[in-house]
Order: sequence, then C-alpha cells, then structure tokens
Amino acid sequence: MPAFLLTAPAAEPLSLADAKGFLRVEHDADDAIITSLVSAARNHVEALTRCALIAQTWRLVLDRWPDGGRIKLRIGPLRSLAAVRVFNAAGEASGIDPETFVLDRAAGVVAAPGWSLPPPGRSVAGIELDIEMGFGETPSDVPPRLLQAIRMLVAHWYENRGLIAIGQSVAMMPASVNAMIASHRVLSL
Repeated sequence: MPAFLLTAPAAEPLSLADAKGFLRVEHDADDAIITSLVSAARNHVEALTRCALIAQTWRLVLDRWPDGGRIKLRIGPLRSLAAVRVFNAAGEASGIDPETFVLDRAAGVVAAPGWSLPPPGRSVAGIELDIEMGFGETPSDVPPRLLQAIRMLVAHWYENRGLIAIGQSVAMMPASVNAMIASHRVLSL
C-alpha cells in the first residue's frame, strides 16, 4: 500500500524567526541553513511518528479493496478524504463519491462496505485515494511536544554541522527528542 505526497504543507510548523530565536542567532548569514534544518527536522519527526504535522495531501495506491472494506492508514492524523478513483482495464479512472466512505479519524481508518465498491479493472494500482492528513493548517495546531522536538533537533543539527572527528556521531538523535516524540509514535506490527 504505497503512499506518496501530493501537496506539501503550506508552511513549516516552526518559522525562521522562531528558530533563530531558539538558536539565539541574530544575523541573517545562516537563514538558508536554518530554514533547511527546520524542514529536515519536520520531515524527520513526521517519519518517526508517522504523523503529518501541518495539513498535507497524500495519495494512497491499492491493488484491490481490502476484505471488510476497512483501509487502515499508516500515516495520520486523518483529516478528510478528497478523492477516490478506480481504474478499469484500459487504465481509465472513474471517481467514487468520497461520501460513500466513513472516516474513523481516531483510528485512522477509511471504511465502506465491500459490496458497495466497484472492483478495479487492473490488477496493479487499480485504486487511488487522495487523503488529507495533519493536525491542522497552522503551526499553532501542532502538539507542543512535537514542536519542541523540532526546535531541539534543529539546535542539535545546527550546533553539530561542522566536520565530525573520528569516533563522534551526530547521526543519533538526542534522547530528549526521542522522549518528546515517543507518545506520538504510531507503531505497527
């Protein structure tokens, strides 16, 4: 069940000004570096938690409808179902009304009775669902712990961006950042 990003977040959860304030940087020489570190930290936190922090749209691709009609998403939190398409054998898409589906936002499940869904005409990538994920539209919607984890990760990477001596590693995430995101991690079996 591959998923790929269609629409990136409109903004980062941490502004350049806020990041510079946290880092105590008063000059503009490192603005590009700090901006890229904020983006990288957001991506890192999203990958570890499987949570989209700011609203973004993803496309989920399925070969067939799951038994029982319940699609358990691997990322969250679920906001809305924007579009559903089923492809015929010729590769032509036909839309299904998103209102056909029930969204269980708490469990991250998109569901519909299996008998109500048309089967795809091709055996591979016959179904596409465009799903909006994220805690909200603005940085104030992001849980404070995850925002602080981004700040601390940006600071860690900013302070350790030079050459690394033999035996040192900044690849490991600080334990404090791990602790902050632990309660938001979505684990799978």
